[in-house]
Amino acid sequence: MPNKIVDLRSDTLTKPSEGMRQAMHEAVVGDDVYGEDPTVNSLEERVAELFGHQAALFCPTGSLANQLAIRMLVSPGEELITETNSHIVRAELGAGAAFSGITTRTWLSPRGELRANDPLNIARPDSGPYLVSTKAIAIENTHNFGGGTVQSISEISKLRHECQALGINTHLDGARIWNAHVATGVPLKEYGQNFDTLSVCLSKGLGAPIGSLMISTADRINTARQWRKRYGAGMRQVGVIAAAGHYALDHNIDLLIKDHQRAKQIAEAAAVAAPSVIDPKSVETNIVGLDLSSLRVTAAELSAQLKEHGILTGPLGSKYLRLVTHFDLDDSDINLVKQVLPELLKRAFVA
Repeated sequence: MPNKIVDLRSDTLTKPSEGMRQAMHEAVVGDDVYGEDPTVNSLEERVAELFGHQAALFCPTGSLANQLAIRMLVSPGEELITETNSHIVRAELGAGAAFSGITTRTWLSPRGELRANDPLNIARPDSGPYLVSTKAIAIENTHNFGGGTVQSISEISKLRHECQALGINTHLDGARIWNAHVATGVPLKEYGQNFDTLSVCLSKGLGAPIGSLMISTADRINTARQWRKRYGAGMRQVGVIAAAGHYALDHNIDLLIKDHQRAKQIAEAAAVAAPSVIDPKSVETNIVGLDLSSLRVTAAELSAQLKEHGILTGPLGSKYLRLVTHFDLDDSDINLVKQVLPELLKRAFVA
């Protein structure tokens, strides 16, 4: 393998910048289990305010933030509805069922795109004593396995309006909501007002080494704090990493546009070589998902070929290869991908 590695497996792979490391070094800390870490407290207050909610809870992972949120909305034996390929049901290892006794039903949508009528058509609130009742609908924005799809704010608002009339809660898996915000200009508070609970991640697009937050009412957050401890995720002098979150919010949100532009460049180069693998117009944020079903190569095979050139990618299915741009890439990295990837696609197309 070449000496230089271009790692496109995920935007979780970034290393803290020097400025972020300095902020972590200087962080004022206390015991967060006792509510005495001032850096954590200020981060929670800041993020809650950004989304127009009362409170937030700092968590080590986005999966935990999601699971705490849906536990606040859905009781054991009740139902959560979400899209078939959403992170909550595909990548959290059945945690809703294992930890909270939550049953789940899904709808399938191309690229994970929200059309409000899809979940509404299968929702069954107040189903009586013999059938499962729908208590919450979860939306993912941007949609990871959909290729970074940005959800329409008009469809989100429609869903919220109808759910309120039906007595159904709404949750946002907003791990990459910062990307959606930058791509669309929709204010964070506008996203926030459409959901009872939200999770947001600092260690994906924003480049922090760790950390997500659950956002909701003060009462729900107080209850979720107890469950965080019960799940073994009580943290002590965690202001050291909360400071990285503050730094990310101060410095990194506006930088996401560059990630989006670079992803678009990769998609355009791939489409020239093999138009069937991706429509560059569908690349709205920092994720490029290549559909290799028309080519004589598997995702694992193409990933291995790219690795020989020092390019790491993520095969997430037999014919689906994901490439994710992030802060630790530079123009020379993108140029290498734009050179190598089309040649390999052409080879696979004619093989």
